[in-house]
Amino acid sequence: MQHAGQATTSEAPMIAPALTLARTQPAAAAAATIAVLGVLTMAGFFYFQYVLGYPPCPLCLEQRYAFYVSVPLAAMILLGLSVGSSRKVLMLALFAIAAAMLWNAGLGAYHSGVEWHWWPGPQDCSGATPNFSAGGSLIDQINRTRVVRCDEAAWRFLGLSLAGYNVLVSLSIVAIAVWGAFGVKADQGSSSESQ
Repeated sequence: MQHAGQATTSEAPMIAPALTLARTQPAAAAAATIAVLGVLTMAGFFYFQYVLGYPPCPLCLEQRYAFYVSVPLAAMILLGLSVGSSRKVLMLALFAIAAAMLWNAGLGAYHSGVEWHWWPGPQDCSGATPNFSAGGSLIDQINRTRVVRCDEAAWRFLGLSLAGYNVLVSLSIVAIAVWGAFGVKADQGSSSESQ
């Protein structure tokens, strides 16, 4: 009979290599985790946009940039590890990911505050729609244009909007990147002591 704290025999072979990789090669483990988490997040926001039909607002689109930078950079870290890149370069790349995602977490927190109406958002997606009184086809086009507002959450789960979940994912990636960078530094210190 299996106890609550025990892993099944099929789970143990999958977890053991991951834990070994995390202990022996923290930069590789961090980069792989960041790449997977980033790709899953990107798949999620594209799913919400193209499958569920939630068009992104300008702030939503801006929050994607950090993922567009971090995922390829994580892949480059993995490539760099395979060709023997300098530990300083690996640390710098991991800190760059951490900085980008920390900025993204701040942007997501700002966006969440705009959605909760704690502070005003950008004028282009949170302000009043201008009222043009002149006639003509331009007015007809403006009236047919759907404005995606930054101050209205299109979807919430457990009280958090997509911007709120972006904060959580971004902060998780920050923690993983910093852990990986300090793992590279610790590994560098131990290798220099052994020489």
